[in-house]
Amino acid sequence: MVPLSVLDLSPIVEGSDAARSLWCSRDLAQHCERAGYQRFWLAEHHNMPGIASAATAVVIGHVAGGTKTIRVGAGGIMLPNHAPLMVAEQFGTLAALYPGRIDLGLGRAPGTDPRTSRALRRGESTEFPQDVMELQAYFQASDPDQAVRAVPGAGLDVPIWILGSSTFGAQLAAALGLPFAFASHFAPQQMHEALALYRSRFEPSEQLQKPYAMLGYNVFAADTDAEGEVLATSMQQAFVNLRTGRPRPIPPPVPGYLDALPPAFRAGIEEVLACSAIGSPQTVRAKMERFVADTGADELMIASMIFDHDARVRSYALIMPGGSAPR
Repeated sequence: MVPLSVLDLSPIVEGSDAARSLWCSRDLAQHCERAGYQRFWLAEHHNMPGIASAATAVVIGHVAGGTKTIRVGAGGIMLPNHAPLMVAEQFGTLAALYPGRIDLGLGRAPGTDPRTSRALRRGESTEFPQDVMELQAYFQASDPDQAVRAVPGAGLDVPIWILGSSTFGAQLAAALGLPFAFASHFAPQQMHEALALYRSRFEPSEQLQKPYAMLGYNVFAADTDAEGEVLATSMQQAFVNLRTGRPRPIPPPVPGYLDALPPAFRAGIEEVLACSAIGSPQTVRAKMERFVADTGADELMIASMIFDHDARVRSYALIMPGGSAPR
């Protein structure tokens, strides 16, 4: 099996709050570190009642401060919401505090609805590729004659990843010679096309000599297939709530939920969550291995939107066979 990593949104579940969610994220990271996961990423979303990781750099510091060896990073920072200099300073600060452990994944979507995007007030908009290159420049060794420098940030080791759910991110990652993380865990439609473009057009860079693709993958593991199916219903409900304009905290599992849905909703869930493995450890591992063989993924980033924290920790523990990966 390829190396495994974790994507966490600090989910806020019904009957709980953000403080508990953030504590659970740190606790999950500690368990995953002991289990041998490669990295633990948090994602930027805004105005989402079920997600507590909006201030992503702050949450990364919280998680990194409670762990020792696992890489901690952003999957990702939505660059249109931020000035590149501020991102460089934030992640430069994290790299100064936790050297050799910080990753920076960058996305070009706002991570929210249009009204909330306007409320973020980024100001004058620029093109995503230009923002990425500006950010890269801030991490380069400081030039005494440089008018604007990231302090801290300049000269520090902060690997940059390009995130994507389409061919755009694949082409940019290839052109800049950066590792590529594809959001197949919720947008699998262009996965194979994006991977082919990334690998065929990749240009080696100082950061990376050959293509490295990490794919998002949903896992709901339990002792039995039936138990895993029940765990997955919380995410299925969250998907329906979001698609019907009723986002809310993550609901508890409901046995038989998928079977009770209208055919159109069920088909939508099956399409969006096609890159998923649900069930016992044997069932899940077999499906993960087939997915890796089919895609040639260099690494999997496991997302597990599970209502009960202990069940989520156990799901990650059940599937971990060990592994390592290049930076």
